[in-house]
Amino acid sequence: MTQDVPFLRLRGLSKRFGGVRALEGIDWDVRAGEVHCLVGENGCGKSTLIKTVAGVHPPTEGSIEIEGESVLPLTPARAKALGIQVIFQDLSLFPNLSVAENIAVESHLDGALKPVRRAHMRRIADEVLKRLDFDLDPSALVSDLPVAERQIVAIARGLAARARLIFMDEPTASLTRAEVDRLLAIVARLKADGIAVVFVSHRLEEVVEIAERVTVFRDGRKVGTWPVAEVDQRRIAHLMTGLDLDHGVAARDMSAAPPLLTVDRLSRRGEFADVSFTLRRGEVLGLVGLLGAGRTELALTLFGMSRAEGGTIRLNGEPLVLRSNRDAVRAGIAYVSEDRLSLGVILPQSIEDNIGLAVMKGLAGPAGLIARRRRRDLAREWVRRLAIKVPDIDRPVQTLSGGNQQRVVLAKWLATRPSVLILDSPTVGVDIKNKQGIYEIVAELAREGVGVILISDEVGEAFATCDRVLHMRAGRIVGEAVPGRITERELEERIYA
Repeated sequence: MTQDVPFLRLRGLSKRFGGVRALEGIDWDVRAGEVHCLVGENGCGKSTLIKTVAGVHPPTEGSIEIEGESVLPLTPARAKALGIQVIFQDLSLFPNLSVAENIAVESHLDGALKPVRRAHMRRIADEVLKRLDFDLDPSALVSDLPVAERQIVAIARGLAARARLIFMDEPTASLTRAEVDRLLAIVARLKADGIAVVFVSHRLEEVVEIAERVTVFRDGRKVGTWPVAEVDQRRIAHLMTGLDLDHGVAARDMSAAPPLLTVDRLSRRGEFADVSFTLRRGEVLGLVGLLGAGRTELALTLFGMSRAEGGTIRLNGEPLVLRSNRDAVRAGIAYVSEDRLSLGVILPQSIEDNIGLAVMKGLAGPAGLIARRRRRDLAREWVRRLAIKVPDIDRPVQTLSGGNQQRVVLAKWLATRPSVLILDSPTVGVDIKNKQGIYEIVAELAREGVGVILISDEVGEAFATCDRVLHMRAGRIVGEAVPGRITERELEERIYA
């Protein structure tokens, strides 16, 4: 293969589903040993392109070449044999199997009937996890892992196969900065070995940090491909959306607002200790820190999913005892989980069904049955208020983009009319324009007097949306910052020190 022949080349690639155009006339290439970023809003065609290259969808028109040779027709098995590996956004893991079994599963998928070689699978897992420099018990069940560690397992499984091109669809969406740095170091080693990596990411700061080239998609078409040195985050965002999105500091002085939620020396063994803070009415309070800092564990306790072993919680000055999440909902506390696909929505059910889930008792008529008209009116109200883009409310949630799925989760909990809203990584896997929409929703809720606790792995997100930011480390609050009085870089240095 000559140097100017790319590993992968698409020529005039188009894909239609019935009358719907998903991709149109795509000319695109990836070079051996290249790190190439693919960006665009949800629904722009990125996932369809990946699935077409992976052999899941046959193209309607055009060609796919590997090292200058056409490989059509392409099947998933043939794509893998050619060295194409994909880590999809939904991870596609087996929750009932161990870490080692998930990582080495492809070593037992050659069609031959043979005994499971657990020691061999363990060796594969150990080798890949060592390569990732990630300390994870290979015998642990994937179902017991938090989202961030499941992402690591999915990445390790992709690396365990003999890959020449790896597509990573939002690989860092659930990772902390330290884990992102570790992943980028792995990508650099893959590049040195001549393996190409295609990143799909909504974190534009990562795009400009890691990529050699970036390709922008919009509405099923390729806008263009640029050397990353020729574009910055703002330019990429404009190419993706056609809009100029600029985040300034939104922090307000909320010290005069009345206390809403007061937490005093709250503790739970092994998770967090002596946590004290006050959330004021209408305040957006950020909670940042590295993986394992105890942020989600604290949120689950404030939502009644786990019991505090020490300390007190007061809501509007009154003591609050939370024995379950039902107590929290009755008190006016709502929680949007970081894992919206598993815990936030019931994907096969309709938008209407999902929005009404948390308030079913209030939707019941005199006979105790759900009043259909009341439920439909509620769903339509929140679809309108949150600008959820759907043709009708009977559409299953799984048919929506990530940004609109997240808005359905928000609608479900906002329908409870909470006074305190806890958002755990609400923009994970959400494109830049939908992120902006979620930020606007948060700001509007705060103006209406709702107290918001925003947990985020993105320092820039917390800096741009919060009035104050609390820093957690090893289960304790170790610092407080006010955006504007401290720079974003200074806040990052504190967190990653």
